[in-house]
Amino acid sequence: MLQTSSAATTRPPSALNPGVDPVLAIRDLHAAYGQSEVLHGLDLNVAPGEIVAVMGRNGMGKSTLMKTLMGIVPVKSGSIRVAGDDVTSLKSHTRVAKGLAYVPQGRMIFSTMTVQENIETGLTVTGARRVPQDLYTMFPVLLEMKDRRGGNLSGGQQQQLAIARALASKPKVLLLDEPTEGIQPSIIREMGRTLKKIRDERGLSIVVSEQVLSFALDVADRVLVIENGSIVHESLRADIDEAQVSRFLSV
Repeated sequence: MLQTSSAATTRPPSALNPGVDPVLAIRDLHAAYGQSEVLHGLDLNVAPGEIVAVMGRNGMGKSTLMKTLMGIVPVKSGSIRVAGDDVTSLKSHTRVAKGLAYVPQGRMIFSTMTVQENIETGLTVTGARRVPQDLYTMFPVLLEMKDRRGGNLSGGQQQQLAIARALASKPKVLLLDEPTEGIQPSIIREMGRTLKKIRDERGLSIVVSEQVLSFALDVADRVLVIENGSIVHESLRADIDEAQVSRFLSV
């Protein structure tokens, strides 16, 4: 049974900008590991410049959604469109070229490569050879450490590096899977400010999967809850019932 707040009884093109075409459009999305279906007919629109938090307990389908959007988990049925382009059957690297960027759970930076070399791996689809200066301006600590190996950075610095690497591909939509995992609270607050700055300065849409409600409330324009592979709650940030969302997240 789909439960929504009164603010979410109609689905966008854009919850924030009615009439504006979504930059990410997911329709009746089903995904499976082998014969075991994990996502059961998800529908989601993300507007240009919107930050959407996808919440839920472990094992409910958040990471599977992210991996399915990136082509790591195959789509069983349904469709995924980025800025109007159908990417449902495309390989992961082609989806990046179409405008999707992904920061995986655990960051997955290249530990033996330098900071600069890590970011350069994100340039592949743009044809650029040098790291844009604006990335170092946004993440000054990475400029200070550009010759240091990625594995020698702190967890928070590695998360900044993973985000910078994703931004190097000049995406339209940034996907972040559990970005606060293993990060200390003060760095989590800074990360929230950074994500909003990225959205404001670059006009990016951001989809973040998350379990920490305070972080989601800090950054998101809209909050969804996934349970057993289905969206069971959706509301705009201004109208969210924190107690109801907390009940979905409790074990």
